[in-house]
Amino acid sequence: MNVFVFDIETVPDVDSARRLHQLDGLSDAEVAKVMFHLRRRETGGSDFLRLHLHRIVAIAAVLRSGDKVKVWSLGEEDSDEAELLRRFFDGIDRFVPTLVSWNGSGFDLPVLHYRALMHGISAPRYWDTGDEDRDFRWNNYHGRFHTRHTDLMDVLAAYQARANAPLDEIATMLGFPGKMGMSGAHVWDSYLAGDLAGIRNYCETDVLNTYLVYLRFQLIRGQLSSAEYARECKLLRDSLVQEDRTHLNEFVTAWSGT
Repeated sequence: MNVFVFDIETVPDVDSARRLHQLDGLSDAEVAKVMFHLRRRETGGSDFLRLHLHRIVAIAAVLRSGDKVKVWSLGEEDSDEAELLRRFFDGIDRFVPTLVSWNGSGFDLPVLHYRALMHGISAPRYWDTGDEDRDFRWNNYHGRFHTRHTDLMDVLAAYQARANAPLDEIATMLGFPGKMGMSGAHVWDSYLAGDLAGIRNYCETDVLNTYLVYLRFQLIRGQLSSAEYARECKLLRDSLVQEDRTHLNEFVTAWSGT
């Protein structure tokens, strides 16, 4: 089975905001300030934008397939959003993996949906709910209790919003590195500074934390024995060491190996 763990990083969709709020003539930074101000006024304090006003600048993935595990960021640093989306949905249509996320149902997937809608990205396999493949009627990417997409945050919280927990805290509790390099709150500033490489690296470490939590989840489900869990962790560690990239080496160093 192909397991595809994913995470996205986003910035304000300033182009849409210009159209929605007649903000022509303002810089990207100025438009974003307006967006955050309007959102704070709407919510009474939070400037976290509505999901359709996020633009994707990075998608990171861990793919466990065959006897290998790989972590990478989709596309290149200069790939536009449409290219990132095409690579994401083309991979799903081609390999039909089990998707794994942390809060993917509440954030990542809705954002991906809105952006695919904007760019006209076709993904028939992803959207199938049984019309093309009868097996997808009972197990597809959109049913809350189906397994083609496992949102770890939702499942571990028993689908109770008040029980939701941050990935960083859960990962750290389990002996994994947790947040490294930055946080989602600083992505916009890093983007304005031109540090897209830093954003992609941060996204990769986040998706690695998600994958490690998933392995522990598979252990408590009985899908992995203790020996199998240890082998999966070793495979990941060895793969990261072999990659020999600075942020992945730092991740391995910070990982206690629990």
